Amino acid sequence: MSYRRTRAIFVKELRHIVRDMRSLAAALALPLLYLTLFGYALSLDVDQIPTMVRDADNSSASHDLIQQFRGSRYFNIVGYVDSDREEERAIDQTRALMIISIPRDYSRKLPTGIATPVQLLVDGSDSNTASIALSYADSLISTYALKMRTHGENHPASSYSGSPVDAQLRVWYNSSLESRNYVVPGLIAVVLMIIATFLTSLTIAREWEMNTMEQLLSTPVRPGEIALGKMLAYFVVGGVDMIVAVLAALFLFHVPMRGSFLLLAFTSCLFLFGALLWGIFISSKARSQAVAFQLGALTSFLPAMQLSGFIYSIETMPAPIRILTYIVPARYFLAIVKGIFLKGVGIRILWQEILFLTAYGVFVFIQTARSMRQKVA
Repeated sequence: MSYRRTRAIFVKELRHIVRDMRSLAAALALPLLYLTLFGYALSLDVDQIPTMVRDADNSSASHDLIQQFRGSRYFNIVGYVDSDREEERAIDQTRALMIISIPRDYSRKLPTGIATPVQLLVDGSDSNTASIALSYADSLISTYALKMRTHGENHPASSYSGSPVDAQLRVWYNSSLESRNYVVPGLIAVVLMIIATFLTSLTIAREWEMNTMEQLLSTPVRPGEIALGKMLAYFVVGGVDMIVAVLAALFLFHVPMRGSFLLLAFTSCLFLFGALLWGIFISSKARSQAVAFQLGALTSFLPAMQLSGFIYSIETMPAPIRILTYIVPARYFLAIVKGIFLKGVGIRILWQEILFLTAYGVFVFIQTARSMRQKVA
């Protein structure tokens, strides 16, 4: 491996990147564009659930219960219904996601300690949102019922049958439970994987289409030096993209940064090294830019979005898919970014992920050099 030859390829490719100002501007703007779009559009928070009430009791006790829902940020009381037909129509027309149905004898049963059912009707067409809405409502009603039994004026304390345990929750790492703090660090990993692969997946294929690859291979430059030199040129662009993404997370989305910037920079370099070389490997296999672009999308965008744990929990995936996620580098960088941003953990916790990214980068570099050597043959 010659430093001079590698540097020559690096300078040549960097000049090509700088001359193509439109592509360079797009490469630098895409991370910020993706972060802005996904950061604001992709929200896992379930709040302000449109809710309607059917109050058959119409008493001060039922009004008090309704007020509990009004005072919660998770529910938005949008109206009242009086019949089964109106309930069905409200859900069919998506005017309400949930309907609270209070029975006629609610206020009479409540002081006696007898179980007082309150019916919750939920639109299950969106199963995830429906289950979260039910969990919120059940927790609110249970807390309210416990308070009423404990402090009720008409119910003796000696007959209290509630739980003697007062469970108090404390949320670590994301105490405000804002999905933005979870989504944006994950987006950094996903966006970098996509951008890095797209940046380099066309470079070798473009050389073949422009009939300049044969001239390059006829020089003393070795295949490994070609791959490394081209990768380093795009590494500069990827590094700028990483800085833009981190600054956007800190100052645009106000994601807390609890860990080390140096560790984040080091692991980002490891990740970019492997991702950029993967794009070059794809480009070396395809002599057409169209084919290289399609392969890049198939092997970067889909795994990064679907199999990294960014959107779907890996633990809930079928066993064969879970096994497949172990070869997705975005999975490991996602864990590193979230660990550094939200938990402030260091190498002692993240050493396995760092080791995988290192091994992945070395493996892809060897395969890329071998693939280009086969092209020469």
